[in-house]
Amino acid sequence: MSATHHRSLRTGRTVWQDIPVPRPTTRPLRRDLACDVVVIGAGISGAMIAERLTEDGLDVVIIDRRAPLTGSTMASTALLQYELDVPLSRLSTRIGLIRAERLWRRSKLALDALDERLHRLGLGADCAHRSSIYLQGDVLDAEGLRHEATARRRAGFEVSYLDRGEVHRLYGIKGRAALLGHGGLAADPRKLASGFLRNAVTRKARLHAPVEATEIEPLASGAVVHTAAGPSLRARAVVFATGYEMPKGVPHKGHRVTSTWAFATRPQPRALWRDEVMISEASDPYLYLRVGPQGRILCGGEDEAFLDEEKRDALIPQKIATLQEKLVRLLPRARPEADYAWTGSFGASPTGSPSIGAVPGMKNCFAALGYGGNGITFSMLSAQVLSAAIAGRDDPDGDLFSLRRKF
Repeated sequence: MSATHHRSLRTGRTVWQDIPVPRPTTRPLRRDLACDVVVIGAGISGAMIAERLTEDGLDVVIIDRRAPLTGSTMASTALLQYELDVPLSRLSTRIGLIRAERLWRRSKLALDALDERLHRLGLGADCAHRSSIYLQGDVLDAEGLRHEATARRRAGFEVSYLDRGEVHRLYGIKGRAALLGHGGLAADPRKLASGFLRNAVTRKARLHAPVEATEIEPLASGAVVHTAAGPSLRARAVVFATGYEMPKGVPHKGHRVTSTWAFATRPQPRALWRDEVMISEASDPYLYLRVGPQGRILCGGEDEAFLDEEKRDALIPQKIATLQEKLVRLLPRARPEADYAWTGSFGASPTGSPSIGAVPGMKNCFAALGYGGNGITFSMLSAQVLSAAIAGRDDPDGDLFSLRRKF
């Protein structure tokens, strides 16, 4: 029995697996423990949440049914952007202009805060600031991009519309208009998660793995986490930071699990494009590109509604071949041979926004779910919102992410 749904979160070999990363100190769980907060999940979200809570002065215990850094975090291509999966112009029609602009602005604030925190903690050395281009596709054509540019500028974002000639001249991409935006980060997701975990442990957080939570028992003044190992954890609060293994009994607000595929090419610095901007398409399914370690091109997309793991994994050759064809059509100079190829599962929502906050019907329990393409940005957002919630404060944008919200 488990408190979360089990999933095989990724298959294949990711580009991050061959890069050495300092390991956070883990301990076996041999006895019952008491603490202020139990964080379930030791990936990038659990790491950021735990680090923030320890800075708040709380006694934190982190558990994960896997070894740390081996779940979905390993499969991320780590394009850290503020842009939601749903264009602002379309989101405004769906949930209203004021809410849509608030969502986009808070995402930008979270990314800026992450950048600042990385440097304050000494974790920013391997992160690179990147601009991004958003290419026209079957979701937004050239005119749709113009409308999107107007919507983003109205909301206060610095963005430029580039016509097809400008995109070709600047980036060598033919036949596509684009939006040029700024403020993104390119990172190694495993290094980030390791750094946040190690900072939390330095502040006396206790990391126990592998330890599986089997049942959460809410109490009037806290909660008890029962584990498969036998010992239990008593805390004032419990946080589900389980990524795309959704907690049982927690409402998902329309979140669904989706499969994605990605690959990394051989190093090819001469085939890289101007300023190494991050590239994505306004298409469904979409394509996204970034420059990765050693001058490799990281390319991903072709998302589909979740398939069972065997079917998802069986599609790796077909999906990677499709991505390679799209890469060469977009950038003819690129060599598409894959040194690494993988598939993984992630959460998506109708609005492209996560669910963060108190779990209805589970007193003293909190969750951070459904990150979409902004996973690591929303991990930072989760740390901010949950820090306030556990302290009994209201986050000014908490209503946008509440598990009780109506949109």
